[in-house]
Amino acid sequence: MSALSRLWPQWLRPGQRWVIGVPYLWLLFFFAVPFAILLRISVTDMGEQLDPFAAILHDHDGRWRLILKLSNYFSLFQDDEGILGSTLYTEAYWLSIRYAFWTTVLCLLLGYPFAYFMSKAPEQRRPLLLLMVMLPFWTSFLLRVYAWKGILADQGIINNALMALGVIHEPIQMLYTDVSMLVGMTYVYLPFMVLPLYATLIKIDQRLIEAAYDLGTTPWKAFWLITVPLSKAGIVAGSMLVFIPCLGEFVIPSLLGGAENIMIGRVVWDEMFSSNNWPRASALAILMIVLVVLPLAWYNHRVARQAQAESLQ
Repeated sequence: MSALSRLWPQWLRPGQRWVIGVPYLWLLFFFAVPFAILLRISVTDMGEQLDPFAAILHDHDGRWRLILKLSNYFSLFQDDEGILGSTLYTEAYWLSIRYAFWTTVLCLLLGYPFAYFMSKAPEQRRPLLLLMVMLPFWTSFLLRVYAWKGILADQGIINNALMALGVIHEPIQMLYTDVSMLVGMTYVYLPFMVLPLYATLIKIDQRLIEAAYDLGTTPWKAFWLITVPLSKAGIVAGSMLVFIPCLGEFVIPSLLGGAENIMIGRVVWDEMFSSNNWPRASALAILMIVLVVLPLAWYNHRVARQAQAESLQ
């Protein structure tokens, strides 16, 4: 009792309970519980009643058996003849990873210079620049995507302008291509890259840059050897904020991608609402979550070990 009373005020004071408890309760009810329900449905037989709260332990002749329908996961990598190989689902996963990767690269290439010059701008102009970055959030996500559909269409703004100038004589196919997908996703998720980068770049000690200049370093070399390594945390945070939602994107592929650009978010939708195959759709979603969570957990573990090693030095 005495030991508990000594530990209790240190890390579970009333104010700290609210600060720590509210986020944990939020994650419990809005992530852990839905994830558990989704996991339960993913191991359910298609013919059974989809009750996520039904027990998976069943009594058969006095023996308890664990009933798990793992074939929902195996079928994702099997063709119609049951042979492991490339399937619609694996192609959708690879296509989603490819689009998410290139969108992250484009957002980094476009967002880093913008965030850099924002951090170098006069202090009185920075709020206006931040407002410009956040201004798209004030309009509907769906309307912004539809706007790009009108811009990139065969009779859209770009094709009409080029034809009016005599640059082209026939419309260029831009809509329902990889170009329209990358343009739409880069436009939508670019602020998610700029804001973390700006928050990191604004905190860099400028005396380090000035010291590099005093030692005879060129501006480009100082930027590459000092600014970029010190902004690593912003690069990683921005890349995660872009890559993770891009991986499960549904609206942009449906409006700008066409029938051939099938990403995993659209496949999950089709399996759940068109095919009414909730177990397989849940298995697809669980596997996508695992593909995201495992690399993040590995990276966080590595960062924690590096920070611990640096603190011991």
